[in-house]
Amino acid sequence: MSQCSLCGATFQCGQLDPDAKEPCWCVSLPPAVPVPGSAAIGCWCPACLQAHIVSLTRPAATPAK
Repeated sequence: MSQCSLCGATFQCGQLDPDAKEPCWCVSLPPAVPVPGSAAIGCWCPACLQAHIVSLTRPAATPAK
């Protein structure tokens, strides 16, 4: 099990699980941030990563006239 470096939730990370038979769940999501490769960054849980992707893909607000 892994722990989200943003919210602290525990989740299964296929990249860090030596017994994983399939790629991590995160590879099916659009790229939003570099795949964490060091303990300094850490992985994000599905909820945090999906929320971050949504925040990056929202259209910019149009200023009111």
